[in-house]
Amino acid sequence: MNELSSIGAKGFWCGCAALGFAILFNTPARALVAIWLVGFVAGIAKFAFLDASVGLGIIGSTLIAAFFVGVFSNPLSKLRSVPDIVIAIPSLIPLVPGVFAYRAMMGLIKLARYDEQHYSSIISDTIYNGVMTLFVVCAIVLGLLLPLTILRKIKTFGV
Repeated sequence: MNELSSIGAKGFWCGCAALGFAILFNTPARALVAIWLVGFVAGIAKFAFLDASVGLGIIGSTLIAAFFVGVFSNPLSKLRSVPDIVIAIPSLIPLVPGVFAYRAMMGLIKLARYDEQHYSSIISDTIYNGVMTLFVVCAIVLGLLLPLTILRKIKTFGV
């Protein structure tokens, strides 16, 4: 039960982060509840699939969470009379791999100092963090674009 409440708390804070970014970017007030809800669902999905018992990893769990953002932002955008991107983009912000990007940039700064003793360790860590950043960002893009594209095609063809 403790793990479930921890995942719920992390989902709550992901929803709050999404809401904060929405307010920061002057999103219409009618969309704020939907943004918090989609950010919450994305946080729940990410941390539930990231759990050790599931073992999906950061890339797979982010892909699934971004997929949920795409699926839920489309109908909620119609209810709130805003474009689906208005709900989707702030809800994706908590999924951005900030730690990996930070570590990659710090590794590049350390490489500029050229420490011969630890050079190979620094370069391998920097490449790892840069590649993880790239893959997580690609998972976010793919996870969002798939449902939004499919839902738009269904709407276009009237299926």
